[in-house]
Amino acid sequence: MTDANDTPVSTSSPTAPTPETDPGSRPDARERHRTRIVSTAVLGALLIFAVIFAVIFRHPLVAWFTGSSSGGSTPEAAHIVAGGLAIDTSTGAGSASEVSYYTCSMHPTVRSPGPGKCPICSMDLTPVTREEEQAGVIHIEENRRALLGIRTTKVVRAPIDLDITAKGRLAVDETRLHEITLKVGGYISDLRVNATGQAVTRGDVLFTLYSPELYAAEQEYLIATQNRDAMRMSGDASHSERLAHAAETKLRLWGLGDDQLAALAKRGEPIERVPFKSPASGVVVEKNVVDGAAVMAGQRLFRIADLADIWVEADVYESDVPRITKGMPASIMLDYLPGRTFDGKVAFIYPYLDPASRTGRVRIALPNKELELKPDMYATVTFKLPLGPRLVVPISAVVYTGPRRIVFVGLGNGALRPQEVTIGARSGDLIEIASGLNEGDVVVSSGNFLVAAESRVRSAGAFWGDSHDDKQ
Repeated sequence: MTDANDTPVSTSSPTAPTPETDPGSRPDARERHRTRIVSTAVLGALLIFAVIFAVIFRHPLVAWFTGSSSGGSTPEAAHIVAGGLAIDTSTGAGSASEVSYYTCSMHPTVRSPGPGKCPICSMDLTPVTREEEQAGVIHIEENRRALLGIRTTKVVRAPIDLDITAKGRLAVDETRLHEITLKVGGYISDLRVNATGQAVTRGDVLFTLYSPELYAAEQEYLIATQNRDAMRMSGDASHSERLAHAAETKLRLWGLGDDQLAALAKRGEPIERVPFKSPASGVVVEKNVVDGAAVMAGQRLFRIADLADIWVEADVYESDVPRITKGMPASIMLDYLPGRTFDGKVAFIYPYLDPASRTGRVRIALPNKELELKPDMYATVTFKLPLGPRLVVPISAVVYTGPRRIVFVGLGNGALRPQEVTIGARSGDLIEIASGLNEGDVVVSSGNFLVAAESRVRSAGAFWGDSHDDKQ
């Protein structure tokens, strides 16, 4: 069909939408569109719910992730169950009894923010408060202490002695020293004691002496005694008596004894070589003469020491000298005789100090009948000063941490708390506690270094002051 101008005219109707041109008419497109709408709505709802949940339960969530109790202002107890463990948030922030964490007394490495069971041994977890954490308190059950070698003992009041230890040296008793000298010159012959260290007895002949002066004095004595005897027969012997007495006194002053004078008078003629005897028993510690030597008056020939008694001279620190008193008991030990102890008493305290070592000298006298103790030996001297009953613990119970002294006190239920103490005198295996403990307290006496290490870890150095100690 054409119009007037012979132009073809279409007689068909307008083009209708087909499945290929209408996207909404495809089932899969409609489904995807619907899913997007639903997802957007769900996500929005979840976001709104999460915001509301975070606002409402903000403090319990903070407590869960940080391991601390709720810091909110609501005083009532609030419990949140998370991971099967209940978290108690009833305590306020900063409370001394606030639970810091829960742990197992058998396995202290287990930490939980809330109560429950130990994952290793299934025991109930015990709470650890912030106060205990700051104080370094740890929990170790009795059966586990035995495995770790941790032992405890009670603080008792017992009499102790203060031990003052000093180094000493053995010396010859100065009151038992003898020097052999001559009061007249002459010549030595027949020397009987010819070696240092030789033992002599009182009355033993040491040597003989030829002396022209002594020989002349013997003649004078014999003449004087003969004249005295003759004058006694005539009845006037006063002058001869004085002359005989003067001659006898001269010989005595030169070293002759009664037996020698009697032998001289009995003999009736002078003795050319006069024997000289030892005036004391002992050991020759010095010898300054040989056979045939010429000697002069006043010359020292021998020095003899009687070692039946010996001195121990101890050098005591200046601060301990006022504590030493005359008559105080002392024990002496020698490297020469290990395992043996000699007991003595203070005999004398020297009234001066050694300016170089700043020590005072104390003397103890010891018997030495068997001559076991020898001069110039070194000795360790311990003085005992009774202090009476004092609070004492074993020395092993005290932990030294720089300027502080720490012991671990049992609180019961397996709890151990470090306690700073002030120590006093030490006696053997015991040490005095001047302050910090009471009689009857239970302290760790063995394995406390292991306990100290665990306490440092638990308290993170809060009680121990690690940074301060490091500076020391």
